[in-house]
Amino acid sequence: MLDLRGFLKKLLFGDKFSPKKVPPRKPAHLSSLHMINQLSLLDRCTREMELGLEFGPPSMTIGGQSWKFEDGQWLAEPGGNASNREMRRMKKRNVQLEEENNLLKLKTEILMDMLTETTMDFHTMEKEVDDLKAQRRRKK
Repeated sequence: MLDLRGFLKKLLFGDKFSPKKVPPRKPAHLSSLHMINQLSLLDRCTREMELGLEFGPPSMTIGGQSWKFEDGQWLAEPGGNASNREMRRMKKRNVQLEEENNLLKLKTEILMDMLTETTMDFHTMEKEVDDLKAQRRRKK
């Protein structure tokens, strides 16, 4: 009886693994090497103008609102779809959710403490009952 896994391996991959050979690279033209060498000799400003390497701080657009990363924080750029009123509403809602989250964490912590205390009381009572049963058996 053939091993199903072995049969599938042979069917899919054959008996031997033989990767295709990679064709050799074409040599680079001397003119492109010369151009790269010339650009590396140019100063930074000229390279930026020639190659378009001018860049600023990172920016992105989310939900029609443009944001720019400056001084370690994301700042809303003026002219986006989200109004200042909408931004204040979102910030207020964010604060409310953070407060609610903190309250829920506190409640969870209190419930865990209560459960621990109740469990300890139960085990103490269970031990006392076992001790009383053992004393009764000894008296008989």
